[in-house]
Amino acid sequence: MQKTRRRTKSRELFVRAQDHLVEGVNSPSRGRAVFSLGPVFIERGLGARIWDVDWNEYTDYMMAFGALIHGHAHPAITEAVNQAMSDGSHFAAGTAAEVEAAERFCRMVPTAERVRFTNSGTEAAMLALRLARAHTGRSKLLKFEGQYHGWYDPYLLNVHAHPAAELGPPENPARIPDSAGIPEAVFADVILAPWNDVAQLERVFRQHGAQIAAAITEPVMANLGCIPPREGYLERLRLLTQEAGALLIFDEVVTGFRYSPGGCQQHYGIAPDLSTFGKALGAGFPIGAVAGPRAILDRLVWHDAMVLHYGTFNGHRLIMKVVATNLELLQSNGGAAFKKIHGLGDAAIAGLRDVFRRRGIKAIVQGFGPMFQIYFTDRPAIHDYRDYCAHADTRKYAYFVHLLLERGIYMTPSNSLHWIISTAHKQADIEHLIVVADDACAALG
Repeated sequence: MQKTRRRTKSRELFVRAQDHLVEGVNSPSRGRAVFSLGPVFIERGLGARIWDVDWNEYTDYMMAFGALIHGHAHPAITEAVNQAMSDGSHFAAGTAAEVEAAERFCRMVPTAERVRFTNSGTEAAMLALRLARAHTGRSKLLKFEGQYHGWYDPYLLNVHAHPAAELGPPENPARIPDSAGIPEAVFADVILAPWNDVAQLERVFRQHGAQIAAAITEPVMANLGCIPPREGYLERLRLLTQEAGALLIFDEVVTGFRYSPGGCQQHYGIAPDLSTFGKALGAGFPIGAVAGPRAILDRLVWHDAMVLHYGTFNGHRLIMKVVATNLELLQSNGGAAFKKIHGLGDAAIAGLRDVFRRRGIKAIVQGFGPMFQIYFTDRPAIHDYRDYCAHADTRKYAYFVHLLLERGIYMTPSNSLHWIISTAHKQADIEHLIVVADDACAALG
């Protein structure tokens, strides 16, 4: 079994980084991913493989938190970048590249009559809320426990896990801000509710429906690993928002261009009023997008009552070239990419479940196709934020991932993220993962 214990250069870089970077990183999710043997600084990636600065080799299942839908350094993406750079990367002006990217995007996403590109998923979520408030003339937002929609102030309630005793009753959840520096008044228009609970959903709309501008949800909860919706839950949410005159926003920053060409809205057959995208859309480059009908998106048209949205780097030419190339790859050969990643993901899920069963380890593998997560628990499923806070053994998961890392499998030790299958993975990678996981389970005890 391959061992990846060399960390000399990574440790040296980590010491240097802490002199000038907060925690030695540029995002706290990376700071939390310091492994027992020390930090890992990555030097190179190709396909489904990465190498760190000490030249340890890994199979990558984190894939830049889901951004690398085609793996590392895909030849078509690399060629698109090189060609774009040779002619000038960005002009902050209209380009053919953004037209082509928008055309491809709107052909793939069922509800996209219009799209506005942003620079991140957070920016897309900010814009979606502003559009919803302008369109409905209302101010209140329905936000669900445990869901992350970027680091914009109104969304940062009950995102991180907390002890179950601190959460309050489901009908009146304790409001726990996820950041210092946010005035309490920011949350005055936020209605907080449990997710995946139809009874609580109906209660919220009975009490507040006429005041709600929008309900925002991840169609598959991706901020606490991978938690699919209960049967009928999204359909009920769609109906209740329509009856109340509120907009339904699907946050597809994680799920978009992963589960199907049109995201989870196509997979589940539900039409949100607005949807946001990021991660896989950019194939490794920073991008966000808001999509929806003309009646809502055209509120961005310049006039006295417009919805304002600026951005020097919106529609960045180089990234638009990447987006167009990425979407072409995903649509080619009748969507073969999606069949591949679903097949590989389902094989990985089945194989890991078999390992835990044979080893007598209380763990579940939850999700389907190209995104899943492992939870060490004696529960049959994790259905929501409260289940996760009460029943997921996150320490055991982190230790398990440390054991995998030592054996050449790269994954974050944060149980709140998820395993990603890219088009660069192969059947041999899945077979290798199962063997390594079995060996790690033997050491896990």
